[in-house]
Amino acid sequence: MGKMPSPKPFGFHRDQKGGLRVDGIPLGDIADTFGTPLFVYSADAITQAWQDLAAAFLKDNRRIHYAMKANSNLAVLRLLQRLGAGVDIVSLGELKRALAVGFAGEDIIFSGVGKTKEELQAAITAGIGQINAESVSEIDTIITLATKSKKPVPVAIRINPNITAGGHAKIATGSGEAKFGIASDAVPAAYQHLHQCEAIKPMGLAIHIGSQVMEVKHFASAWQHMLKLAESLRTQGMAVPKLDLGGGIGVDYEKGTPSPIAEFAKTVDTIFAKHDYALCCEPGRYLVAHAGCLVTRVIRTKTNSDGKGFIVVDAAMNDFIRPTLYEAYHPILAITQPNIAMGDNVANADIVGPICETGDYLGLNRPQSQLVCAEGEYFAVMATGAYGAVMRSRYNSRPLASEVMVIDGKAYAVSKPDSIEAMLAADIIPPPLVPAPAV
Repeated sequence: MGKMPSPKPFGFHRDQKGGLRVDGIPLGDIADTFGTPLFVYSADAITQAWQDLAAAFLKDNRRIHYAMKANSNLAVLRLLQRLGAGVDIVSLGELKRALAVGFAGEDIIFSGVGKTKEELQAAITAGIGQINAESVSEIDTIITLATKSKKPVPVAIRINPNITAGGHAKIATGSGEAKFGIASDAVPAAYQHLHQCEAIKPMGLAIHIGSQVMEVKHFASAWQHMLKLAESLRTQGMAVPKLDLGGGIGVDYEKGTPSPIAEFAKTVDTIFAKHDYALCCEPGRYLVAHAGCLVTRVIRTKTNSDGKGFIVVDAAMNDFIRPTLYEAYHPILAITQPNIAMGDNVANADIVGPICETGDYLGLNRPQSQLVCAEGEYFAVMATGAYGAVMRSRYNSRPLASEVMVIDGKAYAVSKPDSIEAMLAADIIPPPLVPAPAV
């Protein structure tokens, strides 16, 4: 037999000459074509992440719902919908995105602590599969709306287990001090309230303890807590058909250590093996983070009087806010192998943007020996497929960064380019401020 061909490389990788590619295409070529700042996604990498999680977790009566707040681009949603995902939403806008790409109403779970009457009514009208209620007041609102519905509205209760977990205080959602969910001791009465209403279809319980959870023991504690509560509700004669395990599977941005998917799935099997609950989970970051990068171009370099080095690039905190908001670390790689240094007296450099904020940076104290620092060269900020483009803003009147997806070896634009003209056109000067025509 002849030599088997090497597997096709997917995701982001170096070629034999040291150039950075995505699914085989040079990133530099993509940046030359579409401009920078630019988010680039790998369809193959998203697909592989989905397949790995599905192989470990999916069994009869289980479902994966993608948490679209991580990346709600329609191309990303359509890809995951075709792969078999359901979707987890947190707003009316996300509901409309889900429906626009072909998710059926029953494929949608609506989470979030601040759903308005208008959002809840839209969800009921769309026939979504589950609303996760997070307060008694929300339950009352849903019941009022449900009495006007033609069929029972499916509702679960999100519990707050008072468990602290997550990679940062701002993304930890399961503690007693967080705004999310209903305290466990108040759940029985709240669930009974749901159960007694004929206009409601009780779906069970939901839980979500935070994002960037890398130790499965935290999930296990939360699920055991929820299971105990669900069993108690069943002994009181209430129907509890489903348990929503939440999301939060972490990714290792710095070293690239694989997420603990096998351990995650094994723990699910162990805890729920003797029970007949339908189960679902709601990953977001795990499916898309490593499938994206932000390409940026070097504007100039500078060194201050203390020898501190700065590499000024055309991407900024309005394009990618995680380093500023969460002190998050993301690898920053030269698209071509480094060949230019800033000076022998400069050991490290900060990669900063043009925005008038000291907090406008993409990386701090990075070894300049690993970076190409010539004007016009490209960097790639890695693992920005999650909580990247979705958190863009037009701060400093900067147009939004564009987005591209590589599918089957070809790069496609997946969002329309923004412009300064579009920003100006979106503002309105009211008549009292319009100057009188010149005489």
